[in-house]
Amino acid sequence: MSRTRAVFLVALLVFVATWWMLRHPTHPAFPAERAPAGAARAPGEITGPSGALLPATPQEVIAATPAGILRYADELNAPNRTARDDVQLLVSLLQLYRRTTSGTNPVGDNAEITAALTGRNRLCYAFISPENPAINAAGELCDRWGTPFFFHQISGTVMQVRSAGPDRQHWTADDVAAGP
Repeated sequence: MSRTRAVFLVALLVFVATWWMLRHPTHPAFPAERAPAGAARAPGEITGPSGALLPATPQEVIAATPAGILRYADELNAPNRTARDDVQLLVSLLQLYRRTTSGTNPVGDNAEITAALTGRNRLCYAFISPENPAINAAGELCDRWGTPFFFHQISGTVMQVRSAGPDRQHWTADDVAAGP
């Protein structure tokens, strides 16, 4: 084997090893980033990109999230606001979600989007308290009349939010929508 080929292979091996360790930061090569010995949790707990333990319960998610965001989301379905305010608030929270996480909307149905907004996302960061009264027993965000919001994913960065309105039927004249 020629010297150039050997150097190339060694450089490639170093690159792949470095890439792998950066993709798996809990590898023993990163002992300073691992959770402290006293912070051991039950098996199956999740660690973040730096190896630190992530919040496991709704209370821990709330404690790890800036209180201002959670207070802002508490305005959802408030008596002093309108249905238009509610859908605008959700559009704003989705914009904040995109800026804070991966740059894209959460995906899925209402329950999956609600889960992402309540802290079940890659950062374990809550934009809405998991205990918010607008969340029904099925884990869906509901409008002020108790009907689950409809989230229409137009693209990875654009989402329309729709309330069914007082008649509780989607796609009628009294619906309230925000987004494009």
